[in-house]
Amino acid sequence: MSLSERNIAEPVSPASSTQKPILEGIGLSKHFAVESGLFQPKKPPVQAVNQVNLSVRKGETLALVGESGSGKSTLGRLLLNLLQPTAGDVIYEGRNLANLPPEKLRQVRRDLQIIFQDPFASLNPRMTVESIVGEPIWLHSEASRSDRQAKVAELLRTVGLAPEHGGRHPHEFSGGQRQRIGIARALASEPRLILGDEPVSALDVSVQAQVVNLLEDLKHQFGLTLVIVAHGLAVIRHMSDRVAVMYLGEIVELAPVNALFENPLHPYTQALMAAVPVSHPDLRQPRPLLGGDMPSPSRPPSGCRFHTRCPHARALCKEAVPVMETVEAERQVACHFWREIANAGSGTLILPTPSAAYTQRLNLFKNHQSLAVESQP
Repeated sequence: MSLSERNIAEPVSPASSTQKPILEGIGLSKHFAVESGLFQPKKPPVQAVNQVNLSVRKGETLALVGESGSGKSTLGRLLLNLLQPTAGDVIYEGRNLANLPPEKLRQVRRDLQIIFQDPFASLNPRMTVESIVGEPIWLHSEASRSDRQAKVAELLRTVGLAPEHGGRHPHEFSGGQRQRIGIARALASEPRLILGDEPVSALDVSVQAQVVNLLEDLKHQFGLTLVIVAHGLAVIRHMSDRVAVMYLGEIVELAPVNALFENPLHPYTQALMAAVPVSHPDLRQPRPLLGGDMPSPSRPPSGCRFHTRCPHARALCKEAVPVMETVEAERQVACHFWREIANAGSGTLILPTPSAAYTQRLNLFKNHQSLAVESQP
């Protein structure tokens, strides 16, 4: 079945909150061990991802954003089963990937593909473009050599490359062309979901928009679901349906893209917004810029992991981990004082009624403080 035939046979309706997730991460954590010297004490593991819950809906574009070291690329690779989680489960179409036999897992790998960040390092320099793009076809189908060559030519045309260049090697192409080759390779197995791991960050600014537009076109043409990992918010503003903001291995805010840009709730999201370029200085919102460096993921701060850099941090933030609260339909935020921050400067002194989860955390904090005072000599 050709690519065009597959597109006609499998139309995808727009993603909605009522749709069953195509891919889901439940309680995902990934810790990397750190080697110590022979006579040195054992070092704590790097907590790259910490107890993340996330679902991806069929037909949507979900963006994972955050600073370098926030864990977004690791989370993406966990969702694609390219890394094994330290804890938690990955569910694909209702099936736990950890329980699948090898043959079923092989089919899942065909359905879930990745576009790597660096087009200069992700393509084998010894292989021709035809071999690079045709390898997934050879692995996942029984197509003859002539059929495989015809499909490779079709894929190259689809991503804007000339089929007659299939005999060339990667070093003969520019960075943008190499990324198009990587996209063609990801499409070759006829996937249902593609992860773009910062697919434009290594490209010139003049080429980034072309690749972003290509991904958008391919999504609609083939009914794809996209998960885009991005360093900054400007890249994903015009191509995403929802955005998950990550900080130090945790999701701190999840919202539809328009709601996130119009009214970011978490202080970290607000700081990221302050770094997004605007067309005119008068349009910039008076939001605080990030100060200091991100703490080490080997020794993350107690309580809210953002409290060491947060301009609104209080004692509770250092002691209690904020839970992910549902603010409204399709919107969640993990911050003790998001209501107070949202109402700052509005002239409103009466805040919305605190949630039961917030009240419980506050009482636990007060009890902790009381016990600390009683224990003093």
